[in-house]
Amino acid sequence: MKVFNTSFTLTSEEPTEISDITKLVRDTLQQSPVTRGIALINTLHTTCALFINEYQSALIGDLKALIERLVPERGGYRHDDPRYSDCERGNAHAHLRAALLGRSIAVGVNDGEMTLGRFQSIIFAELDGPRKREITVQVIGE
Repeated sequence: MKVFNTSFTLTSEEPTEISDITKLVRDTLQQSPVTRGIALINTLHTTCALFINEYQSALIGDLKALIERLVPERGGYRHDDPRYSDCERGNAHAHLRAALLGRSIAVGVNDGEMTLGRFQSIIFAELDGPRKREITVQVIGE
């Protein structure tokens, strides 16, 4: 069994920004000696997310509207209240949104390529930007 580890950095420009990072992950996998196994893609942060879905502009707009409805930016969260928390960013909404979307994904690797469906993309969601974010990729297999 082989294990390959690497990472790359993303820089967001907006407070909430959703990006297709499939090509970045695919390019990273090209460095790996593993041709069959599992790729674990993980963000090292608690206010951004990774998930798989279709990257289509109307759907991305719907997703942004959904997370705003489910977790409004100013929802009276204890994490934003100095009586309960020492957080100065006022970013409870970003933590909660990330908890709903998830911070890591696993993708099969066959013949050195990710096993994704025709309309599937790896999507990164910045929820507390603008910031620099590190994404790790670990590939385990043969």
